[in-house]
Amino acid sequence: MLTYVLRRIISIVPVAFIAITACFFILRLAPGGPFDQERALPPAILRNLRAAYDLDQPLIVQYFLYIGRLLRFDLGPSMVVQDFTVSQLLTLGLPFTIMLGMSAFIIATLIGMLAGIIAAVQQNRWPDYVLVLVVMIGLIVPNFLMGSILQLLFGVYLKWLPAGGWRAGSMAHLVMPITVLAWPHAARISRLMRGSMIEVLGSNYVRTARAKGLGQRLVLARHAIKPALIPVVSYLGPGLSYLLTGSLIVEQIFGLPGIGRYFINAALSRDYGLVLGTVILYMAIILLLNLLVDLAYAWLDPKVRYR
Repeated sequence: MLTYVLRRIISIVPVAFIAITACFFILRLAPGGPFDQERALPPAILRNLRAAYDLDQPLIVQYFLYIGRLLRFDLGPSMVVQDFTVSQLLTLGLPFTIMLGMSAFIIATLIGMLAGIIAAVQQNRWPDYVLVLVVMIGLIVPNFLMGSILQLLFGVYLKWLPAGGWRAGSMAHLVMPITVLAWPHAARISRLMRGSMIEVLGSNYVRTARAKGLGQRLVLARHAIKPALIPVVSYLGPGLSYLLTGSLIVEQIFGLPGIGRYFINAALSRDYGLVLGTVILYMAIILLLNLLVDLAYAWLDPKVRYR
C-alpha cells in the first residue's frame, strides 16, 4: 500500500508543473494587461509599474522568476488590489468558499446516495420515476439559471429567504446557494448509485444471500452497499472539486464573500498574480482530492494497488 501511495504522489508533480506552466503563458499571452485603463497612464508611471512587477523582463525570465517565488510558497502581490498579496486575498475568501462547498458536498452526497439506493430497490416503480425526474432537473438546468430562478421565486415573490448578500451566522442566507450547488452533485451521485446498485443486486452472491433467507436490509447493509460505492467514490473527488470551483459563480450570483468575487474581478482586470494564484490553489485541491479518492478506491478494491 505504501508503494502505491508513493507512486500516486510522485505522479502529481509533473501534472502540477505542466498545469502551472500552461496557465502562466496563457495569461501572459492573452490581450490586455493589469495596467490597461480607459485613461492611459503616463509613460513614466507605466514603466515604473511594469518594473515593479517584473513585467518589463522577457517572458521566459518572468516565468522563471515566478517559479522561483512559487518554490518558496510565495504567490506574489496582487497587481490590482493595493497593499494585499495574493496569499492574503485567498486567505480572506477561502474559509467561506470551503464552508459553502463542503456543506453542499456533504448534503448532496448523503441525499444522492439515499436517493440512488431507493431508486434501485424500487426499480421501474413510481419512486424510481419521481427520483429520475428530479435528477434530470438538477442536471439540465445550469447553476447560474437555477440561482436566478430561486432568487426570483423565494427571494422576490415569496420573500421566504434573502435574495442575496451575507450576514454572519445567518443560515437563511446559505439555503439557496447550497441548494444550487448541491442539486447537480446529488443528481450525479444518485445516477451512479442507482446504476451500480442495480448491477450489484443482480449479482450471484446477492442472489445467494437472498436464497439463504436474509432480509432486504441485511442484504443491502452486508453485501450490496460497499461494492456499489466504488463508482460513487471515484466521482467524489472530481465532484468536490466541481463544487468548490462552481461556487465561484454561485458566490458572484448571491453576493457572498468567498474567493469568487476576487477571482472574477481579477480575471476582468487581468490581475495575473491573483488569477494564477487561484488556479494553483484549486489545482492543489483537485490533485489532493483525486489522491484521496485513489486511496479510498484501493481500500475498497485491493486489486487496484497491485495492478
